[in-house]
Amino acid sequence: MAIDMDAMLAKIKDRQWALADIDWDAPGAELITDEQRPQLKAFMADLCWIENIGARGFAALAKKAPTPTIAEIYRYFHAEEQRHANAELALMKRWGMLEDGEVPEPNVNIRLAIDWLDRWADDMPLSLLGTVIPMLEVALDGALLKFLLDEVDDPVCHQVFEKINNDESRHLVVDFEVLNMIGHAKVRRLLIDFVGHNATPGLIIGAIMGAPLINRIRNEIVAMGMEPERLYRAVKRFKELGDRGEHTRRVPTYLFLRRYAAVVTNPRHPYHLLANSMVWLSDRYPRPLLPSVPSWVKEVTHEPAA
Repeated sequence: MAIDMDAMLAKIKDRQWALADIDWDAPGAELITDEQRPQLKAFMADLCWIENIGARGFAALAKKAPTPTIAEIYRYFHAEEQRHANAELALMKRWGMLEDGEVPEPNVNIRLAIDWLDRWADDMPLSLLGTVIPMLEVALDGALLKFLLDEVDDPVCHQVFEKINNDESRHLVVDFEVLNMIGHAKVRRLLIDFVGHNATPGLIIGAIMGAPLINRIRNEIVAMGMEPERLYRAVKRFKELGDRGEHTRRVPTYLFLRRYAAVVTNPRHPYHLLANSMVWLSDRYPRPLLPSVPSWVKEVTHEPAA
């Protein structure tokens, strides 16, 4: 059953929230233990930057949306992802992990992904961005956020992520509806779009940078105590949700990423030897050669503004 996008847009507008709605001084911050703090700080920093990657992706999608209503929805999603990042920074500040005005440094893989997005995202087709974004959001919603809530007892953290999860659930509904809409196109057009855009330098570079980023995050959350199977189940949900769409399986990029997800979720696949080697190499990437941070990154802040 098709989603009424006008009704969805009205619902999104009605469910907006602000950091100022949260009592950041409420009790509970003391429940974060010294043992949790170092790895939790790294986890939250990665989570914040992943939200910003999603925000940049939605900004690019808004320019390619099939209807004006969906374009407006994507603009709201862009703002919501930025708000999620800012809320996560505010939690880090609450837990004593950041000084006033401090923003955590993105790891090298996230830094390279941010640069790739800034250079190439606006040139990527709707079929590609419209497939990659829901895959990332399923993994984020299905594994990382739920794991965090299991590990952290601070009630303010739970309040914040209840709001974030509600936003993400609406993102997924729209994501997979648009993916199904993309599948309505003629097969010839879908194949031309797939072939014409999947041998480009931008996509090749993106694939090279994406593998170590995904494996670095996987390795970090496993080090925090999360069972890898939890992430694997979340990524498998991408296939389950996508296959529900009547036309989604006609989208070549969806079929490709569905297969890629199966590789990523198989811990015994040789892919992980390559991806983990790339993580090792990226740790030795000369920092002076890293690209400058784009201006939109500077919008992240832990200040509880509206």
